[in-house]
Amino acid sequence: MSTINKMLIAGLFCFSMLTATAQGHEHHAGPAPDAVAGATAPAEPRPEQPHQGCMMHGMVPTVDFQSVKICFAPQMGAFIAIDSIECSVHLVKMVGEKLDTVGSFQTDNIHKRHDLKNILRPVSVGAMGKYIVVLASAVNDTAYVALLNEDMTVAARRNFNSPMYAMHFEHGQMFVVGRNPFGYDINVISLHGGLENFANGESLSQHYRVFKQSEKIQHSDPIGVGLAAVAIAVVFLALICIALILQGSGKLMKGLGEDKKKDDKKKAIKPVSDGSSAVNDQEVYAAIAAAIHLYNDELHDEEDTVITIQKVEREWTPWNAKFYNMNQYFNNRK
Repeated sequence: MSTINKMLIAGLFCFSMLTATAQGHEHHAGPAPDAVAGATAPAEPRPEQPHQGCMMHGMVPTVDFQSVKICFAPQMGAFIAIDSIECSVHLVKMVGEKLDTVGSFQTDNIHKRHDLKNILRPVSVGAMGKYIVVLASAVNDTAYVALLNEDMTVAARRNFNSPMYAMHFEHGQMFVVGRNPFGYDINVISLHGGLENFANGESLSQHYRVFKQSEKIQHSDPIGVGLAAVAIAVVFLALICIALILQGSGKLMKGLGEDKKKDDKKKAIKPVSDGSSAVNDQEVYAAIAAAIHLYNDELHDEEDTVITIQKVEREWTPWNAKFYNMNQYFNNRK
């Protein structure tokens, strides 16, 4: 057994031991509690019950908190729609044979505003009896829920100190939920007691914190020994894998080089031909010499070797006067 194989087996054994130890610590430490103000521990899972229709026996349908951009109010016979460009909510009814806007409510004044994160924009709408419910929220830390009359005037308003994104009505209560950097914000408002109670009454506000993975690891391993051991084992195994890959690639390249050398040797060895098919070397040499001689003869055409010399007489002009080419120093010398 080679040294690399021994190192690989030892690394795998250490990694399995460290993984088992880390899992044992997590089981002893118990699940990390979700810090919810006033929340209770989750109940044990119940055994599966037979189906009744489309729901299981003893269970109620869940509510998915989603923002509503447009909805229909049956008692008003109108649509309630959000206009995100104008930062307003429109009441749309059938006028004659077409739909038309009969009223609007602006959630915040956006004229010449530069603090875009503080603008209260409509995020969700709904209908509750004869009232129109509008949820407006800013990006930073402000939101409100407003009850509007059919003429789009404010009947009641409830403010919040955190951004919200959805709402739901159930059993005389309004649930308004939002997100924060650590989890969720849940607000429960009672709808009993009139508009005054809605605007100024007590409400249940909860801050549900969702623990991050780093916080869960810190809870299960406060010292960090397990995390360090796992990190070292992973690095060790990565180095072993790299060494094996390099070793295998080296052997592969070496084998390819040897195969190429063998092929070159086989190509260098020429088969011995029979004497009957051999060509006379003297004839080959004669053919080559004849081809070279013919090629050299065709390089130049035959030319006339008579040389004709003609004398050209030129008239005197100042351009070819020799004394103009002399230095003026010699011409002016006395």
